[in-house]
Amino acid sequence: MKKITFLLTVGLITTGFISCDINDVTNVSEQSTTTFPVTSADAEATLAGIYENLNAVNANPQESFLYYAMLASDDQFGGGGTNDKLMQAMDLLCNYGANMTNDYWVQRYQGINRANTLIQAMPNTKLTATEKAQDLGEALFLRAFYHYELASMYGNVPLMTIPSGELKKQGDVKVLWGQILQDLRDASKMMPATRLTNGHVDKYTAEAMLSRAWLFYTGMYCNGTDLASLVSTTYNPLTSVNLPDGTALTKAEVITYIDDCVNNSGYTLVSDFRNLWAYTNKYTVEDYAYTKGKGLKWVEDDNAINPESMFAIKFNKLSSWSTTIGYGNGYALHLGVRGGQAYANTFPFGQGWGAGPVATNLANDWNSADPNNKDMRRSGSMQNVNELPAYTKGGWADFVQETDYYQKKLGPISAKKSDGTYTCCFENLMYGTDGWTQGAENMQLNNIHDLVLIRFADVLLMQSELEENVSGINKVRVRAGLDPISTYSLTALQNERRWELAFEGIRWNDIRRWHIAAASLDKQNNAAVYFCGKAAKNTAHNGGYTARYNATAGFQKMPDDEISIGSVVQNEGWTDASSEYTGW
Repeated sequence: MKKITFLLTVGLITTGFISCDINDVTNVSEQSTTTFPVTSADAEATLAGIYENLNAVNANPQESFLYYAMLASDDQFGGGGTNDKLMQAMDLLCNYGANMTNDYWVQRYQGINRANTLIQAMPNTKLTATEKAQDLGEALFLRAFYHYELASMYGNVPLMTIPSGELKKQGDVKVLWGQILQDLRDASKMMPATRLTNGHVDKYTAEAMLSRAWLFYTGMYCNGTDLASLVSTTYNPLTSVNLPDGTALTKAEVITYIDDCVNNSGYTLVSDFRNLWAYTNKYTVEDYAYTKGKGLKWVEDDNAINPESMFAIKFNKLSSWSTTIGYGNGYALHLGVRGGQAYANTFPFGQGWGAGPVATNLANDWNSADPNNKDMRRSGSMQNVNELPAYTKGGWADFVQETDYYQKKLGPISAKKSDGTYTCCFENLMYGTDGWTQGAENMQLNNIHDLVLIRFADVLLMQSELEENVSGINKVRVRAGLDPISTYSLTALQNERRWELAFEGIRWNDIRRWHIAAASLDKQNNAAVYFCGKAAKNTAHNGGYTARYNATAGFQKMPDDEISIGSVVQNEGWTDASSEYTGW
């Protein structure tokens, strides 16, 4: 029987609306899975530890799959300064450092191990049948989600289904993905048919994630598992997948789950797309020329519940430079305006490291697709910096891959105070200046607006894709101010997903699973950028985007530490100097 050291915490920040102090430690002890957890409180504390891994990863967002997915896609460049080589390496599908993403690897497996501990212990708990079903479903969901990110990032990673102090070796990638799908299917089947707003994932979140994992695996691996198959331009997705328990999961079954999510979950689209994003918060909305006088209101003003958010990380005031740094939204900081420019000059967009500038090809494609500017998502998602009060190109004189556009969804948002001065983060006004661990006006730690990982619009688009109809597409289009379409096509679906989900980390796995990644990425070559404030061209490195994708299928380098202990074999495309990024 496995013995494990449990760190029991109360109300750790998870998804949704739970927050607490990581220092609220009630017990640290070695327990057996036969004796712990026992009560509902025990199980809740153990679940909190599994969810906490989301925030542990957020402490170093630049190593995470979400960060990689944003920068590696054809819709964003790496950005940053000349010394921010990791950002650029992510964009260019190159390596910078022997263990560029090792912290992320370790943290995700920590989360998986915590989930396995609860799953193993669940039969011994004194919970009601309903409580057991919910808690076990959450643990299965999180185990699957963490494996999904690792498998998307690195390919054939070790599968862990029991508590262990050591990693297993690589196995069959088909078994790995079969387990991911099985966990999500089982979580969907067992959790009560109740939408939750208390920070926990629910049945419908599991159904949504099942569809996401299904679409990626059945598309990406439709031709086989070897590199040539993965980078092939042939797209003919699988319709059935064998699972480790001896059953098969079919496309028809996945459609049943996504239909249940759409029809019965209670999640809905926000009426105005722009209200999803923090720039419409009540302290900013009437001072920002784009939103002034339009009756917009951020859906999360004053801790309101976002009806479209199905899986999100919520942050709090307790972020510090110690172990709680992950309680601030590090992604927002990285995606902020580079250059230490006055807030008045870039209002309402706050300062950060300049990661993920909008790729010129996306701006050009979207402008061409929407010549009459009917799609509110275009101006609602991208900010032309030339329309900001006094934005200066070449901030800090070292900006790499700068463009004329910033994404507007996930970055920091400033606000104007009553005295006419500006605060770095609207959160300082909305949530008060007291209680910040590092004090108010901290541009690096005070971004605490939600990071939404799954929202209902994505579910509607996945339903259209799986069923090959326009129902979900049209719901999303009408919300954006566009006319409905009458006929389904894969091209129409691909375009709608690109516009609706831009800059949310979804595009990367989409273009890979559709087998259009190499061609899409190639459009970034020689695109117009600014280098250190001067007009330039986006330069091909290490053979160019297409060459690097065809060499790797978009899978990252396995950390050298994992290679050295013999748990994995290095991925193709990362074994010689052709993968090493040396700088712009």
